[in-house]
Amino acid sequence: MKFRRVVVTGLGAITPLGNNVSDYWNNLLNGVSGAAPITRFDASKFKTQFACEVKGFNPEDYLDRKEARKLDPFSQYGLCSAIQAVKDAGLDGENAFDPDRVGVIWGSGIGGLQTFQDECFGFAKGDGTPRFNPFFIPKMIADICSGHISIRFGMRGPNFTTVSACASSTNALIDAATYIKLGKADIIVTGGSEAAVCEAGIGGFNAMHALSTRNDAPETASRPFDVDRDGFVLGEGAGCLILEELEHALKRGAKIYAEVVGGGMTADANHITAPHPEGLGALRVMRNALEDAEMNPSDIDYVNVHGTSTPLGDVAETKAILGVFGEHAYKLNISSTKSMTGHLLGAAGAIEAIACVLACQNDIIPPTINHFNDDPALDNKLNLTFNKAQKRVVRAALSNTFGFGGHNASVIVKKYTA
Repeated sequence: MKFRRVVVTGLGAITPLGNNVSDYWNNLLNGVSGAAPITRFDASKFKTQFACEVKGFNPEDYLDRKEARKLDPFSQYGLCSAIQAVKDAGLDGENAFDPDRVGVIWGSGIGGLQTFQDECFGFAKGDGTPRFNPFFIPKMIADICSGHISIRFGMRGPNFTTVSACASSTNALIDAATYIKLGKADIIVTGGSEAAVCEAGIGGFNAMHALSTRNDAPETASRPFDVDRDGFVLGEGAGCLILEELEHALKRGAKIYAEVVGGGMTADANHITAPHPEGLGALRVMRNALEDAEMNPSDIDYVNVHGTSTPLGDVAETKAILGVFGEHAYKLNISSTKSMTGHLLGAAGAIEAIACVLACQNDIIPPTINHFNDDPALDNKLNLTFNKAQKRVVRAALSNTFGFGGHNASVIVKKYTA
């Protein structure tokens, strides 16, 4: 069977570094940290008092006030990023697409945590009489953002949400590309969103000892591969990519950012939160992605790593990269953009895929910021793109995302050539 080619024709982003793709990308290249003290609630009694919050976002720039109130923040971020991407792809005009051939495949690891927390807090503070918002369930469920996007634009093709913790939106992206390759849709709106910066999110991850507690210097707290890393920084936001069958895109004169050429999915089958110590699941998922793309390790120039700034995860991932790429690993640029954005959980894969697309388009690698001291447990001959962006030709880029439960997903994008 001859598979159809899949290209990226639109992008949208709501992130801790900016509420559009241009601001997000420029701040990545300039090494800007999105971490700061939490403003959303009083975090003074929490072990971690900072996060990478979305800043200056007003959903009413995109949505009617009444409509916005019916959405949890994770759906607001997702829907607004999709509005950006649909416009960017030139699909916002009348009769711009066949609604039966356009789908939405979204990712979220948690869904409406803020809504769930607020409703439970409200009930607990009451007299026991059950008074819940009628939108409680529709605001909370993780699949609802894909529903809102399809309703907004009248997209009647495949519609669902992938939930695989921090791999969720990479899984969504892979599924979207697969549906187009197989001819089940011509266009898929894909990506992911998350909004877990709330008492339950910070408190829950604190209880696991997963978050950095560097409250005296939050802007340098996310420091992947540094010997003094002490956990990840929680982020929030959304990223959206419009995937489209190549001939369909060419026929309507769409601009093409890059091509999606392969994806891999594996499980560690090892531990609910810790990676396999030798990175075996990560190694296999990158090999699977390369096989799916029919590419050799030497064809990859950039790896956007999961790189969360945890003591175990960063070591396991670099071991996996060395296992997959061998000597070519030393010719790669490797970077963790989570050093700037924090960890967007289920939305991480989406915004990191956008970074890979733009790296291929612009031939520049965003840095891993906040590197101060080498970790002797790592191979420090690897080019981890510390502290400053680096220019190079980027023929193809691979993006890794790994989630609690042992879920691994990798996707490969490359420069588009006719």
